[in-house]
Amino acid sequence: MGVGLGTSMWSGVSGLLANSTKMGTIGNNLANVNTYGFKGARTDFMDLMSANVGTAAGVKQIGRGVRVGTIVSDYSQGGLETTSENLDMAISGNGFFMVKQKSQVGSNGKMLNTGNTTTYYTRAGDFSFDSDGYLVTPQGLAVQGWKVDQDRIDAAAASGTVLSQVPVSGEIQDIRLTQFTSPAKATSSVTMVTQLDSDTTTQNTRTAGTNYYYAMTEQWDGTASPAMPSTAYGYQSTIKVYDENGSPHTLTVYYDKVVSEDGKDYWEYAVTCDPSEDGRVDSAGNPIAGTETAGLLMTGTMTFDSSGSLENMSAYTLQASNATGGPFDATQWAAASVKNGYPVFTANFKSVSDASFTDSPNALNIAFNVGLSNKNGFVPGATGTLLSAAAAHDPDELVSFNPSTTKVNSTVTTSYATSSSTVFSSQNGYTSGLLTSVSVDSDGILTGTFSNGQTQKLWALALANFTNLQGLSRQGSNLYAATLDSGQGTTNRANTGSVGSISGNTLETSNVDLATEMVSMILTQRGFEANSKTITTVDSMLSEVIQLKR
Repeated sequence: MGVGLGTSMWSGVSGLLANSTKMGTIGNNLANVNTYGFKGARTDFMDLMSANVGTAAGVKQIGRGVRVGTIVSDYSQGGLETTSENLDMAISGNGFFMVKQKSQVGSNGKMLNTGNTTTYYTRAGDFSFDSDGYLVTPQGLAVQGWKVDQDRIDAAAASGTVLSQVPVSGEIQDIRLTQFTSPAKATSSVTMVTQLDSDTTTQNTRTAGTNYYYAMTEQWDGTASPAMPSTAYGYQSTIKVYDENGSPHTLTVYYDKVVSEDGKDYWEYAVTCDPSEDGRVDSAGNPIAGTETAGLLMTGTMTFDSSGSLENMSAYTLQASNATGGPFDATQWAAASVKNGYPVFTANFKSVSDASFTDSPNALNIAFNVGLSNKNGFVPGATGTLLSAAAAHDPDELVSFNPSTTKVNSTVTTSYATSSSTVFSSQNGYTSGLLTSVSVDSDGILTGTFSNGQTQKLWALALANFTNLQGLSRQGSNLYAATLDSGQGTTNRANTGSVGSISGNTLETSNVDLATEMVSMILTQRGFEANSKTITTVDSMLSEVIQLKR
């Protein structure tokens, strides 16, 4: 009887120990109910080996208590909490952020081995950049990722290739910002879509001779101020462009109606810049600046059908091989070349104070887009040049696009019976800028925004996932470490493979359910209390046994 009572007491003791452990798990869950990225756990019990006892019905078994079988981590998705910080991130789905001790850069620019190369894993995405430019956790561990391959992005953009995924280069490494400026980009394309009033009257006297289609252009005088008289054009529009140093310059496009005949409207246009900023030189190497041609970059015509739709155009530029400066001379102008189907003019902007041209940027070839393009370029007119001296106002004398291969954009210059206006204008150049912010998208791409309005993709976050999540080892500070049981896991970019997407300005909250834990706490308390009653009851029974001796 004594052996049986002793066993019963130890069963109660095992129950106290097991429920104490479970209460510790519950307490830890409740303590971390507001810990970002925390994953709760539960304690599972298992019974101890039973003893065989003889009964009237034969040998049966009686249990000898309980013990902790395992502690299971709950890796289910936590709630997503919106924050005001761009660098707060949450994983929606599977996966962990990868972090490790920062690598130090040696004098040769290479990363030095700091001794602790362990990679840790976390679901808490409360990251920030430290004073050295590293993206780090609150403990100072560097977040891991791949560097975006900007060269491949630029090459794809130049060729018109659409990339299915942002390209990266090299191995997984510490995410660190080393580029805090966006270099200037020279303008290479200008789009100017206008609405030209078909009811307007021409502002220039045009005779059936040498100047019929460029009477407005002949009014240009780069030595006068203003260079284009206000009475010489029917409409003008301006746009700011940039040279290779990021300095801004203003282009002005002038328009004047030529004539309406045979159901068509003809307009003349001229693309100009400030004559004092014209850094071009003539065939003898003499500056164009200071001559009447200074600032006149392109001239041409636009042809509209009876409905006011643009159907063709011409474009002429000054030919360096025979240019001599001076006033406009039609013999020195020829059909413009094309880039991606759009006519190109050459600008070589210089500083107003740069009289010697020594500091002038290189010449810029700028495509002019009015909504019409032809990659085969212009078809020569009857004479092959701008109107000859003996030519009348015959449109066949003008260079033009081949109508069968000409592409009309969805947004194109028009000529309707309404006021002239600029419908849309844009250009692709910009000045240099400073990094103002960094954000992350759903694919884990860190993008920098600069003060010049440009954005640049910088890094791609690396995420890891494991087949056996229960094998991960908790390291504190919201960190996990891989073990032999978990394996080393697989790494992927967000939204690929088995890992989820990234939510910026968001943190994942603890997945601990407060109501569940409180109910579990009550049951655990009652279990502990019941086991204590087993011990006190057995103690009372043993006391009775001892009293038998009296």
